Amino acid sequence: MSKDKVLLIDGMALLFRGFFATSIYGNFMYNDKGIPTNAVNGFIKYFLNALDTFQPTHVICCWDMGSKTFRTRLYPEYKANRSQPPEELIPQFDMAKEAMDGFEVPNVGVEDFEADDCIGTLANQLAPQSSVYILTGDQDLLQLIDENITIAIMKKGRGNYQLYDETNLFEHKGCTARQMIDMKGLMGDSSDNYPGVKGIGEKTALKLLKEYETIEALLENMNNLSPGLKKKLETGQDMLHLSRQLAEIRIDVPLKYSFEEAIWTAREEKAINSLGNMGIKIPLQDLYSNQETAESG
Repeated sequence: MSKDKVLLIDGMALLFRGFFATSIYGNFMYNDKGIPTNAVNGFIKYFLNALDTFQPTHVICCWDMGSKTFRTRLYPEYKANRSQPPEELIPQFDMAKEAMDGFEVPNVGVEDFEADDCIGTLANQLAPQSSVYILTGDQDLLQLIDENITIAIMKKGRGNYQLYDETNLFEHKGCTARQMIDMKGLMGDSSDNYPGVKGIGEKTALKLLKEYETIEALLENMNNLSPGLKKKLETGQDMLHLSRQLAEIRIDVPLKYSFEEAIWTAREEKAINSLGNMGIKIPLQDLYSNQETAESG
C-alpha cells in the first residue's frame, strides 16, 4: 500500500504572490460586482499547477487569522515594518478561502498563531505516516524539514519549484533545519523586524553554528571567543533568546481538522460553480484528467 502524500499549502504566500504578479502592471481584474479577482486568479493557477506537479492524496490550506499573534505580544515590533495589505487585496482573502471550499480543501487557521505555525503542527502530526510537501515562498519554513517533510519553494514563474529536504538542505544553506532557528536568533530577520544580536550577521552566525552547533553550546563556550564577539553576545543575550523564540515555528497549535476531509476528491461541478459565483473562469479540464490518471494508476 502506497504512503499518503499530503500537500500543505501556505495560502498567504500563494495569494500575495498571485496579487503582486499582476498588480505590478496595474492589472487587478474585476468581476461583475466590481471586486478585484487578480490575486484569487493567480492563487488558483498556482494551486492547480501544484496539484499537477505533486499529485497529492490529501490537501490542506493554511491561513493567518489577523496580524495580532503571540509573537506580537512577545515583541510589539514584530512585523511592524510591514504596510497594510493593498485595498484591492483585502476582499480576496475570503474569496480564496471560498475557492478552497469549492475544491473541498480544508481551510485551517487558528487565532493567535500564524499560518506557518499551523503548517508546522500539521507537518509534525502527519509526517510519521505520510509524505508531506509544503508549498510556500517563505524560506522560514525550511526549519520544518525532517524525515518525510519536503519544502517546495515557489520560484519565479508558475510551475518552478526548488525542493529542499534532508538530503540537500545543508548543501544549499550550510546548516541543518534545526540550526536555521538558531541562525535567526543570532542574526535576526529584517523582513520580520526583529534584530537578533547586534553586530552579528549571516556569515558570523554560520561560522559560530558550524563550530558550536547550537546556541546553548555557544553560550557555554563564550570564554573561547574573541573579546569583541563575547561582548556582543553578553550584551545581546536577551534579544538572542527572544529572536530565537520569534523565529521558531510552533508545532503545538490547538487546531482541529479531519484527515478524511482533506482527501483530494474535488468535484468538477462544485469547483466550477464556486469559482463562477466569484466571477472567476479558469479551465479545469487538465486538472481532472490528471486526477483520473492518478486514480487509475
